[in-house]
Amino acid sequence: MIFKAKDIHRFAYHYLPFADAASDQLPMNQLLRLSLFQISVGMAQVLLLGTLNRVMIVELHVPATIVALMIAIPVLVAPFRALLGFRSDNHRSAIGWKRVPYLWFGSLWQFGGLAIMPMALLVLSGDHAIDAGWAGYVGAALAFLLTGLGMSMTQTAGLALAADRATEETRPKVVALLYVMYLIGMVFSAIILGTLLRDFSALRLVQIVQGTAVVTIVLNLIALWKQEKLSPMTKAERESKGPTFREAWADFASGGDAGRILAVVFFGALAFNMQDVLLEPYGGEVMGLPVAATTLLTAMWALGALAGFGLAARWLAGGIDPYRMAARGILAGIAAFTCVIFAAPFGSVTIFYVGAILIGFGGGLFSVALLTAAMTMPVQGNAGRGLALGAWGAAQATGAGLSILIGGALRDLVNHAAGNGVFGEALATSATGYSVVYQIEIGLLFITLVALGPLVRARAMDSGKSVKLELSDFPT
Repeated sequence: MIFKAKDIHRFAYHYLPFADAASDQLPMNQLLRLSLFQISVGMAQVLLLGTLNRVMIVELHVPATIVALMIAIPVLVAPFRALLGFRSDNHRSAIGWKRVPYLWFGSLWQFGGLAIMPMALLVLSGDHAIDAGWAGYVGAALAFLLTGLGMSMTQTAGLALAADRATEETRPKVVALLYVMYLIGMVFSAIILGTLLRDFSALRLVQIVQGTAVVTIVLNLIALWKQEKLSPMTKAERESKGPTFREAWADFASGGDAGRILAVVFFGALAFNMQDVLLEPYGGEVMGLPVAATTLLTAMWALGALAGFGLAARWLAGGIDPYRMAARGILAGIAAFTCVIFAAPFGSVTIFYVGAILIGFGGGLFSVALLTAAMTMPVQGNAGRGLALGAWGAAQATGAGLSILIGGALRDLVNHAAGNGVFGEALATSATGYSVVYQIEIGLLFITLVALGPLVRARAMDSGKSVKLELSDFPT
């Protein structure tokens, strides 16, 4: 049997993931190249929240409180994403670029933070010949701040550039593809960094972190190369007064759904990310799993997320309402945390793994749906796509950072009280603190569903079509 070129193209278009995300404005080769910035952000995310977290506490003997403060610094930068997005919307240069300068400087800051980070951490740990005093704290804080700011700027400008270049029809598929690349960056960097740091030494730490900095700048340079067209501006256009952030924010907030979308993103991030630092300890401490088995949890979560992203791309291509898809992700999350809670009393590792997969699946659906909603929001007045995406990123990152902090603190407080017999003999187990956190996450998911309900109803009313009643409509 001989296959013709058009047959191969038709097969790829229908069956290969995201093959239909390309358009004449954004061909597939340029889209894949642009998506490399998501790999660099995912790589930095794993380095900050995973690898260095363990290395600082175990190998460098840095107090856990200081480690938590350092890791929290990038989260503190998150609220400024809206401002960064606004600035990229209204940037004026002689050659007419708006997004590329922010991609470039974000890459430089991310590179600079990673470049100085290992030396700062070594000084902070006390591994030096002289007493450096406060210099270690300042250096480490500066490194984490630069890296977090660079990640925020790079991701906000990169997503806005992708939204600018994609068509209305392909924009949802582009969102799903960019999120898959982000996940790929996290998964592969976690494997590579974990392998390279197996035999830890101070020199190895310096080499790996600074090598990550070099890879970051290379990937981002390839990503931004010739992605934005030159549109020369006159001197009068460059010097004309642009809108203020307050004016742009007022236009964005007056869009009707903007405030509710941000609330949904925030509560959803709170609900899905509270378990980030608890799932593996739960598997080891409560389920009695060895280290090798708990390591599989990351793969399980990643597989679930990839399935969610792939299904999201197919559903969005079929014209599904993003808010209705977000509701499906929330329902999957409720089922996921229920499985995790009941895995302990049933003593079932299978139920626990199913819960881990569903957490990734539900979180993936929810994230892609709300990011699609932000990228496809109508641009009105002085509010551009950069501002909308920056606001989405600020709400998502702030919610995720707070949830991780709250989850860890709640687990410790509840387990301490349970160990002292406050809740009675039946609950004096290590599973009590974890169970309380997962139950709170289920409650937060129901709150998110309530906040999401009016958006689903409003979209259905605007479409003028009869819509079958689903669970996501009940809160309204």
